[in-house]
Amino acid sequence: MGNEEAVFFSRLLTEMTLSFHIIYATIGVGVPLMIMLAQYVGIKKNDEHYILMARRWARGFVITVAVGVVTGTAIGLQLSLLWPNFMELAGQVIALPLFMETFAFFFEAIFLGIYLYTWDRFENQKKHLLLLVPVAVGAGMSAVFITIVNAFMNAPQGFDMVNGELVNINPLLAMLNPAMPTKVAHVVSTALMTSAFVLAAIGAFRLLKGSNHIYHKKAVYLMVKVGLVFSIATAIIGDFSGKYLAEYQPEKLAAAEWHFETSDSAPLILYGVLDDGEVKYAIEIPYALSILAHNDPTAEVIGLDQFPEDERPPLYIHYFFDVMVTIGMFMVMLSAFYVVAKWRKWKFANSRFILWLIVAGGPLSLIAIQAGWWMTEVGRQPWILRGIMTVDEAATSSGSVDIMVIAFALLYLILGIGSVVVLRRMFRNNPVEKELDKMEAERLAGESK
Repeated sequence: MGNEEAVFFSRLLTEMTLSFHIIYATIGVGVPLMIMLAQYVGIKKNDEHYILMARRWARGFVITVAVGVVTGTAIGLQLSLLWPNFMELAGQVIALPLFMETFAFFFEAIFLGIYLYTWDRFENQKKHLLLLVPVAVGAGMSAVFITIVNAFMNAPQGFDMVNGELVNINPLLAMLNPAMPTKVAHVVSTALMTSAFVLAAIGAFRLLKGSNHIYHKKAVYLMVKVGLVFSIATAIIGDFSGKYLAEYQPEKLAAAEWHFETSDSAPLILYGVLDDGEVKYAIEIPYALSILAHNDPTAEVIGLDQFPEDERPPLYIHYFFDVMVTIGMFMVMLSAFYVVAKWRKWKFANSRFILWLIVAGGPLSLIAIQAGWWMTEVGRQPWILRGIMTVDEAATSSGSVDIMVIAFALLYLILGIGSVVVLRRMFRNNPVEKELDKMEAERLAGESK
Protein backbone atom coordinates (compact mmCIF):
# COMPACT_ATOMS: atom_id res chain seq x y z
CA MET A 1 0.00 0.00 0.00
CA GLY A 2 1.39 3.42 -1.00
CA ASN A 3 1.42 6.47 1.22
CA GLU A 4 -1.58 8.02 -0.58
CA GLU A 5 -3.63 4.89 0.05
CA ALA A 6 -2.57 4.84 3.71
CA VAL A 7 -3.72 8.47 4.07
CA PHE A 8 -7.02 7.71 2.32
CA PHE A 9 -7.84 4.70 4.49
CA SER A 10 -6.71 6.53 7.65
CA ARG A 11 -9.11 9.36 6.85
CA LEU A 12 -11.87 6.88 5.98
CA LEU A 13 -11.47 4.96 9.23
CA THR A 14 -11.31 8.11 11.35
CA GLU A 15 -14.40 9.56 9.68
CA MET A 16 -16.29 6.30 10.11
CA THR A 17 -15.34 6.07 13.79
CA LEU A 18 -16.23 9.69 14.55
CA SER A 19 -19.52 9.44 12.64
CA PHE A 20 -20.55 6.36 14.62
CA HIS A 21 -19.23 7.64 17.94
CA ILE A 22 -20.90 11.04 17.66
CA ILE A 23 -24.37 9.45 17.85
CA TYR A 24 -23.66 7.79 21.18
CA ALA A 25 -21.52 10.67 22.45
CA THR A 26 -24.30 13.17 21.76
CA ILE A 27 -26.82 11.06 23.65
CA GLY A 28 -24.26 10.50 26.39
CA VAL A 29 -23.83 14.23 26.90
CA GLY A 30 -27.48 15.27 26.67
CA VAL A 31 -29.57 12.53 28.25
CA PRO A 32 -28.29 12.91 31.87
CA LEU A 33 -29.79 16.40 32.03
CA MET A 34 -33.07 15.08 30.59
CA ILE A 35 -33.17 12.37 33.29
CA MET A 36 -32.46 15.02 35.89
CA LEU A 37 -35.22 17.31 34.62
CA ALA A 38 -37.77 14.49 34.53
CA GLN A 39 -37.00 13.41 38.08
CA TYR A 40 -37.02 17.01 39.31
CA VAL A 41 -40.44 17.68 37.71
CA GLY A 42 -41.72 14.40 39.15
CA ILE A 43 -40.62 15.39 42.66
CA LYS A 44 -41.96 18.94 42.34
CA LYS A 45 -45.35 17.84 40.99
CA ASN A 46 -45.46 14.59 42.96
CA ASP A 47 -46.07 12.87 39.62
CA GLU A 48 -45.01 9.24 39.27
CA HIS A 49 -45.03 9.49 35.48
CA TYR A 50 -42.02 11.81 35.45
CA ILE A 51 -40.26 9.68 38.07
CA LEU A 52 -40.76 6.67 35.81
CA MET A 53 -39.40 8.63 32.83
CA ALA A 54 -36.18 9.23 34.73
CA ARG A 55 -35.97 5.58 35.69
CA ARG A 56 -36.57 4.24 32.18
CA TRP A 57 -34.32 6.75 30.46
CA ALA A 58 -31.52 6.00 32.91
CA ARG A 59 -31.68 2.27 32.12
CA GLY A 60 -31.53 2.90 28.38
CA PHE A 61 -28.79 5.47 28.89
CA VAL A 62 -26.49 2.80 30.32
CA ILE A 63 -26.53 0.92 27.01
CA THR A 64 -25.53 4.01 25.02
CA VAL A 65 -22.77 4.78 27.54
CA ALA A 66 -21.36 1.27 27.13
CA VAL A 67 -21.20 1.64 23.33
CA GLY A 68 -19.77 5.14 23.71
CA VAL A 69 -16.95 3.74 25.84
CA VAL A 70 -15.98 1.26 23.12
CA THR A 71 -16.05 3.82 20.31
CA GLY A 72 -14.31 6.45 22.44
CA THR A 73 -11.55 3.97 23.18
CA ALA A 74 -11.31 3.25 19.45
CA ILE A 75 -10.79 6.96 18.75
CA GLY A 76 -7.97 7.14 21.30
CA LEU A 77 -6.37 4.06 19.77
CA GLN A 78 -6.69 5.39 16.23
CA LEU A 79 -5.11 8.73 17.15
CA SER A 80 -1.91 6.88 17.97
CA LEU A 81 -2.07 4.27 15.21
CA LEU A 82 -3.32 6.35 12.29
CA TRP A 83 -1.88 9.77 13.08
CA PRO A 84 1.46 9.05 14.81
CA ASN A 85 3.24 12.12 13.44
CA PHE A 86 0.47 14.38 14.77
CA MET A 87 0.59 12.77 18.21
CA GLU A 88 4.38 13.00 18.27
CA LEU A 89 4.23 16.71 17.49
CA ALA A 90 1.15 17.82 19.45
CA GLY A 91 0.50 14.95 21.86
CA GLN A 92 2.17 16.62 24.81
CA VAL A 93 0.10 19.80 24.28
CA ILE A 94 -3.28 18.05 24.18
CA ALA A 95 -2.43 15.41 26.79
CA LEU A 96 -4.05 17.45 29.58
CA PRO A 97 -7.56 17.77 28.06
CA LEU A 98 -7.43 14.14 26.92
CA PHE A 99 -6.61 13.06 30.48
CA MET A 100 -9.30 15.34 31.90
CA GLU A 101 -11.85 13.91 29.46
CA THR A 102 -11.08 10.41 30.72
CA PHE A 103 -11.33 11.59 34.33
CA ALA A 104 -14.69 13.30 33.64
CA PHE A 105 -16.05 10.12 32.08
CA PHE A 106 -15.05 7.94 35.04
CA PHE A 107 -16.54 10.55 37.38
CA GLU A 108 -19.81 10.31 35.43
CA ALA A 109 -19.78 6.50 35.24
CA ILE A 110 -19.16 6.00 38.97
CA PHE A 111 -22.08 8.20 40.02
CA LEU A 112 -24.32 6.76 37.29
CA GLY A 113 -23.73 3.30 38.75
CA ILE A 114 -24.52 4.53 42.26
CA TYR A 115 -27.63 6.34 40.98
CA LEU A 116 -29.01 3.22 39.29
CA TYR A 117 -28.13 0.89 42.17
CA THR A 118 -29.85 3.08 44.76
CA TRP A 119 -33.20 3.61 43.02
CA ASP A 120 -35.11 1.74 45.73
CA ARG A 121 -32.81 2.63 48.61
CA PHE A 122 -33.72 6.30 49.02
CA GLU A 123 -36.97 7.18 50.72
CA ASN A 124 -36.27 10.83 49.92
CA GLN A 125 -36.29 11.29 46.13
CA LYS A 126 -34.62 14.70 46.46
CA LYS A 127 -31.48 13.11 47.90
CA HIS A 128 -31.47 10.51 45.16
CA LEU A 129 -31.77 13.30 42.59
CA LEU A 130 -28.53 14.82 43.90
CA LEU A 131 -26.64 11.78 42.59
CA LEU A 132 -27.54 12.90 39.07
CA VAL A 133 -25.71 16.20 39.45
CA PRO A 134 -22.22 14.67 39.12
CA VAL A 135 -23.51 12.44 36.29
CA ALA A 136 -24.72 15.47 34.31
CA VAL A 137 -21.61 17.49 35.19
CA GLY A 138 -19.30 14.62 34.25
CA ALA A 139 -21.08 14.11 30.92
CA GLY A 140 -20.91 17.81 30.13
CA MET A 141 -17.26 18.16 31.12
CA SER A 142 -16.35 15.10 29.08
CA ALA A 143 -17.76 16.89 26.02
CA VAL A 144 -15.99 20.11 26.99
CA PHE A 145 -12.52 18.55 27.27
CA ILE A 146 -12.69 16.48 24.10
CA THR A 147 -14.04 19.48 22.18
CA ILE A 148 -11.12 21.55 23.47
CA VAL A 149 -8.81 19.09 21.70
CA ASN A 150 -10.69 19.69 18.45
CA ALA A 151 -10.66 23.44 19.05
CA PHE A 152 -6.87 23.34 19.51
CA MET A 153 -6.52 21.60 16.14
CA ASN A 154 -8.44 24.48 14.55
CA ALA A 155 -6.68 27.29 16.44
CA PRO A 156 -3.37 25.99 17.81
CA GLN A 157 -1.61 28.13 20.42
CA GLY A 158 0.24 27.77 23.73
CA PHE A 159 3.66 26.83 22.32
CA ASP A 160 6.54 28.05 20.18
CA MET A 161 7.64 26.31 17.00
CA VAL A 162 11.42 25.79 16.79
CA ASN A 163 13.02 23.58 14.12
CA GLY A 164 9.78 21.69 13.57
CA GLU A 165 9.25 20.97 17.28
CA LEU A 166 6.86 22.46 19.80
CA VAL A 167 8.67 24.12 22.73
CA ASN A 168 7.71 26.41 25.63
CA ILE A 169 4.45 24.50 25.90
CA ASN A 170 1.66 26.00 28.01
CA PRO A 171 -1.20 23.44 28.13
CA LEU A 172 -3.67 25.85 29.76
CA LEU A 173 -3.07 28.51 27.12
CA ALA A 174 -3.44 25.83 24.46
CA MET A 175 -6.79 24.81 25.97
CA LEU A 176 -8.02 28.41 26.11
CA ASN A 177 -7.63 28.91 22.38
CA PRO A 178 -9.88 31.24 20.35
CA ALA A 179 -11.96 28.37 18.94
CA MET A 180 -12.76 26.93 22.37
CA PRO A 181 -15.71 29.12 23.55
CA THR A 182 -17.90 28.79 20.46
CA LYS A 183 -17.02 25.15 19.77
CA VAL A 184 -17.66 23.99 23.33
CA ALA A 185 -20.91 25.95 23.62
CA HIS A 186 -22.13 24.67 20.23
CA VAL A 187 -21.32 21.03 20.99
CA VAL A 188 -23.01 21.07 24.41
CA SER A 189 -26.13 22.93 23.23
CA THR A 190 -26.60 20.70 20.16
CA ALA A 191 -26.15 17.57 22.30
CA LEU A 192 -28.86 18.75 24.70
CA MET A 193 -31.15 19.79 21.85
CA THR A 194 -30.70 16.50 19.99
CA SER A 195 -31.17 14.35 23.08
CA ALA A 196 -34.42 16.15 23.88
CA PHE A 197 -35.77 15.69 20.35
CA VAL A 198 -34.73 12.01 20.24
CA LEU A 199 -36.61 11.31 23.49
CA ALA A 200 -39.60 13.32 22.21
CA ALA A 201 -39.53 11.28 18.99
CA ILE A 202 -39.65 8.02 20.96
CA GLY A 203 -42.68 9.20 22.94
CA ALA A 204 -44.46 10.45 19.81
CA PHE A 205 -43.79 7.14 18.07
CA ARG A 206 -45.40 5.22 20.94
CA LEU A 207 -48.48 7.46 20.69
CA LEU A 208 -48.70 6.83 16.95
CA LYS A 209 -48.43 3.09 17.52
CA GLY A 210 -51.58 3.04 19.61
CA SER A 211 -50.46 3.72 23.15
CA ASN A 212 -52.56 6.67 24.33
CA HIS A 213 -51.00 6.67 27.79
CA ILE A 214 -50.61 10.06 29.46
CA TYR A 215 -47.01 9.09 30.28
CA HIS A 216 -45.98 9.40 26.62
CA LYS A 217 -47.89 12.67 26.18
CA LYS A 218 -46.09 14.18 29.15
CA ALA A 219 -42.73 12.93 27.88
CA VAL A 220 -43.29 14.46 24.43
CA TYR A 221 -44.42 17.83 25.79
CA LEU A 222 -41.57 18.08 28.31
CA MET A 223 -38.88 17.14 25.82
CA VAL A 224 -40.19 19.39 23.02
CA LYS A 225 -40.12 22.34 25.44
CA VAL A 226 -36.54 21.52 26.40
CA GLY A 227 -35.65 21.01 22.74
CA LEU A 228 -37.09 24.43 21.87
CA VAL A 229 -34.91 26.15 24.48
CA PHE A 230 -31.71 24.50 23.30
CA SER A 231 -32.51 24.80 19.59
CA ILE A 232 -32.83 28.57 20.03
CA ALA A 233 -29.59 28.56 22.04
CA THR A 234 -27.90 26.60 19.25
CA ALA A 235 -29.03 29.14 16.64
CA ILE A 236 -27.62 32.02 18.73
CA ILE A 237 -24.33 30.20 19.31
CA GLY A 238 -24.20 29.39 15.59
CA ASP A 239 -24.19 33.13 14.92
CA PHE A 240 -21.17 33.54 17.23
CA SER A 241 -19.50 30.61 15.45
CA GLY A 242 -19.88 32.43 12.14
CA LYS A 243 -18.15 35.48 13.58
CA TYR A 244 -15.34 33.30 14.96
CA LEU A 245 -14.80 31.77 11.51
CA ALA A 246 -14.77 35.18 9.85
CA GLU A 247 -11.95 36.31 12.13
CA TYR A 248 -9.87 33.16 12.66
CA GLN A 249 -10.76 30.70 9.86
CA PRO A 250 -12.03 32.82 6.97
CA GLU A 251 -11.15 30.11 4.45
CA LYS A 252 -13.64 27.70 6.11
CA LEU A 253 -16.41 30.33 6.12
CA ALA A 254 -15.70 31.22 2.49
CA ALA A 255 -15.78 27.57 1.39
CA ALA A 256 -18.97 26.85 3.35
CA GLU A 257 -20.70 29.88 1.83
CA TRP A 258 -19.22 29.57 -1.68
CA HIS A 259 -17.82 33.07 -1.24
CA PHE A 260 -15.15 33.03 -3.93
CA GLU A 261 -14.10 36.66 -4.11
CA THR A 262 -13.42 39.09 -1.27
CA SER A 263 -16.18 41.69 -1.27
CA ASP A 264 -18.29 43.90 0.93
CA SER A 265 -22.08 43.67 1.35
CA ALA A 266 -21.71 39.91 0.84
CA PRO A 267 -24.87 37.82 0.37
CA LEU A 268 -25.49 34.51 2.11
CA ILE A 269 -25.89 31.62 -0.33
CA LEU A 270 -28.26 28.80 0.62
CA TYR A 271 -28.62 25.56 -1.33
CA GLY A 272 -27.73 25.57 -5.01
CA VAL A 273 -25.22 23.49 -6.96
CA LEU A 274 -21.80 24.18 -8.45
CA ASP A 275 -21.48 23.80 -12.22
CA ASP A 276 -17.96 24.48 -13.54
CA GLY A 277 -17.34 26.93 -10.73
CA GLU A 278 -20.66 28.70 -11.25
CA VAL A 279 -23.33 28.65 -8.54
CA LYS A 280 -26.78 27.71 -9.87
CA TYR A 281 -30.27 27.37 -8.34
CA ALA A 282 -29.15 28.99 -5.07
CA ILE A 283 -31.10 31.28 -2.75
CA GLU A 284 -29.18 34.50 -2.10
CA ILE A 285 -29.97 36.55 0.98
CA PRO A 286 -28.54 40.04 0.42
CA TYR A 287 -26.05 41.36 2.99
CA ALA A 288 -26.63 38.30 5.23
CA LEU A 289 -23.06 36.96 5.06
CA SER A 290 -21.63 40.35 6.03
CA ILE A 291 -24.08 40.49 8.92
CA LEU A 292 -23.23 36.92 9.98
CA ALA A 293 -19.49 37.61 9.80
CA HIS A 294 -19.28 41.13 11.22
CA ASN A 295 -22.76 42.34 12.29
CA ASP A 296 -22.47 44.95 9.55
CA PRO A 297 -24.44 44.64 6.28
CA THR A 298 -21.73 46.49 4.34
CA ALA A 299 -18.67 44.80 5.92
CA GLU A 300 -16.01 43.15 3.78
CA VAL A 301 -15.91 39.36 3.91
CA ILE A 302 -12.72 37.54 2.89
CA GLY A 303 -13.16 35.16 -0.03
CA LEU A 304 -11.35 32.06 -1.23
CA ASP A 305 -9.33 34.21 -3.64
CA GLN A 306 -7.11 35.18 -0.68
CA PHE A 307 -5.87 31.63 -0.14
CA PRO A 308 -3.63 29.30 -2.20
CA GLU A 309 -5.58 26.55 -3.94
CA ASP A 310 -3.83 23.82 -1.94
CA GLU A 311 -5.01 25.44 1.33
CA ARG A 312 -8.69 25.79 0.41
CA PRO A 313 -11.19 23.45 2.10
CA PRO A 314 -13.36 21.23 -0.13
CA LEU A 315 -16.32 23.19 -1.46
CA TYR A 316 -18.81 20.41 -0.72
CA ILE A 317 -18.88 21.50 2.93
CA HIS A 318 -21.49 24.01 1.70
CA TYR A 319 -23.98 21.13 1.51
CA PHE A 320 -23.22 20.14 5.10
CA PHE A 321 -23.88 23.74 6.15
CA ASP A 322 -27.21 23.73 4.29
CA VAL A 323 -28.31 20.47 5.93
CA MET A 324 -27.31 21.65 9.40
CA VAL A 325 -29.01 25.05 9.15
CA THR A 326 -32.17 23.75 7.44
CA ILE A 327 -32.78 21.05 10.04
CA GLY A 328 -31.94 23.44 12.88
CA MET A 329 -34.46 26.04 11.74
CA PHE A 330 -37.08 23.36 11.06
CA MET A 331 -36.73 22.06 14.63
CA VAL A 332 -36.99 25.59 16.06
CA MET A 333 -40.23 26.21 14.15
CA LEU A 334 -41.71 22.78 14.85
CA SER A 335 -41.01 22.87 18.59
CA ALA A 336 -42.20 26.50 18.88
CA PHE A 337 -45.44 25.65 17.10
CA TYR A 338 -46.03 22.56 19.24
CA VAL A 339 -45.41 24.38 22.54
CA VAL A 340 -47.69 27.27 21.56
CA ALA A 341 -50.36 24.88 20.26
CA LYS A 342 -50.35 22.87 23.49
CA TRP A 343 -50.46 26.07 25.54
CA ARG A 344 -53.41 27.35 23.49
CA LYS A 345 -54.98 23.86 23.55
CA TRP A 346 -55.26 23.57 19.78
CA LYS A 347 -56.48 20.10 18.84
CA PHE A 348 -54.20 20.06 15.79
CA ALA A 349 -51.22 19.75 18.15
CA ASN A 350 -52.25 16.15 18.87
CA SER A 351 -52.80 15.20 15.22
CA ARG A 352 -50.93 12.32 13.66
CA PHE A 353 -49.29 14.72 11.21
CA ILE A 354 -47.65 16.76 13.98
CA LEU A 355 -46.67 13.61 15.87
CA TRP A 356 -45.00 12.22 12.74
CA LEU A 357 -43.07 15.49 12.36
CA ILE A 358 -41.87 15.12 15.97
CA VAL A 359 -40.87 11.52 15.26
CA ALA A 360 -38.91 12.71 12.22
CA GLY A 361 -37.25 15.35 14.41
CA GLY A 362 -35.25 12.71 16.28
CA PRO A 363 -33.28 11.26 13.35
CA LEU A 364 -33.17 14.65 11.62
CA SER A 365 -31.43 16.15 14.66
CA LEU A 366 -28.86 13.35 14.56
CA ILE A 367 -28.31 14.03 10.85
CA ALA A 368 -27.76 17.72 11.66
CA ILE A 369 -25.17 16.73 14.27
CA GLN A 370 -23.36 14.61 11.68
CA ALA A 371 -23.47 17.38 9.07
CA GLY A 372 -22.10 19.88 11.58
CA TRP A 373 -19.17 17.64 12.50
CA TRP A 374 -18.39 16.82 8.88
CA MET A 375 -18.38 20.53 8.08
CA THR A 376 -16.04 21.19 11.02
CA GLU A 377 -13.58 18.42 10.24
CA VAL A 378 -13.60 18.59 6.43
CA GLY A 379 -13.62 22.39 6.59
CA ARG A 380 -10.24 22.33 8.36
CA GLN A 381 -8.62 20.48 5.45
CA PRO A 382 -5.91 20.20 4.33
CA TRP A 383 -4.74 20.77 7.91
CA ILE A 384 -4.87 18.43 10.87
CA LEU A 385 -3.20 21.17 12.94
CA ARG A 386 -4.16 24.39 11.19
CA GLY A 387 -1.22 26.20 9.64
CA ILE A 388 1.32 23.76 11.06
CA MET A 389 0.75 20.18 9.91
CA THR A 390 -1.33 18.78 7.05
CA VAL A 391 -3.31 15.55 7.15
CA ASP A 392 -0.91 13.96 4.66
CA GLU A 393 2.06 14.78 6.91
CA ALA A 394 0.32 13.43 10.01
CA ALA A 395 -0.84 10.05 8.70
CA THR A 396 0.74 6.67 9.15
CA SER A 397 2.52 4.91 6.29
CA SER A 398 1.35 1.49 7.47
CA GLY A 399 0.11 -0.87 4.80
CA SER A 400 -2.58 -2.52 6.93
CA VAL A 401 -5.01 0.35 7.46
CA ASP A 402 -7.44 -1.08 4.90
CA ILE A 403 -7.76 -4.25 7.01
CA MET A 404 -8.43 -2.06 10.08
CA VAL A 405 -11.24 -0.32 8.19
CA ILE A 406 -12.98 -3.65 7.59
CA ALA A 407 -12.43 -4.84 11.18
CA PHE A 408 -13.77 -1.64 12.75
CA ALA A 409 -16.69 -1.49 10.31
CA LEU A 410 -17.76 -4.94 11.49
CA LEU A 411 -17.33 -3.86 15.12
CA TYR A 412 -19.53 -0.80 14.63
CA LEU A 413 -22.13 -2.85 12.77
CA ILE A 414 -22.31 -5.32 15.67
CA LEU A 415 -22.43 -2.54 18.27
CA GLY A 416 -25.08 -0.59 16.38
CA ILE A 417 -27.40 -3.54 15.79
CA GLY A 418 -26.72 -4.96 19.26
CA SER A 419 -27.54 -1.72 21.07
CA VAL A 420 -30.81 -1.30 19.13
CA VAL A 421 -31.86 -4.90 19.81
CA VAL A 422 -31.05 -4.66 23.53
CA LEU A 423 -32.91 -1.36 23.92
CA ARG A 424 -35.98 -2.65 22.07
CA ARG A 425 -36.15 -5.79 24.20
CA MET A 426 -35.51 -3.85 27.39
CA PHE A 427 -38.50 -1.58 26.90
CA ARG A 428 -40.75 -4.07 25.11
CA ASN A 429 -40.48 -6.46 28.07
CA ASN A 430 -41.16 -3.64 30.52
CA PRO A 431 -44.00 -1.51 29.14
CA VAL A 432 -44.98 1.68 30.91
CA GLU A 433 -48.24 0.24 32.24
CA LYS A 434 -46.45 -2.72 33.83
CA GLU A 435 -43.86 -0.50 35.49
CA LEU A 436 -46.50 1.91 36.82
CA ASP A 437 -48.36 -1.00 38.41
CA LYS A 438 -45.10 -2.18 39.96
CA MET A 439 -44.35 1.30 41.33
CA GLU A 440 -47.84 1.52 42.80
CA ALA A 441 -47.41 -1.89 44.45
CA GLU A 442 -44.08 -0.80 45.91
CA ARG A 443 -45.62 2.41 47.21
CA LEU A 444 -48.50 0.58 48.90
CA ALA A 445 -46.10 -1.94 50.38
CA GLY A 446 -44.03 0.92 51.78
CA GLU A 447 -47.10 2.59 53.30
CA SER A 448 -48.25 -0.66 54.93
CA LYS A 449 -44.92 -0.91 56.75
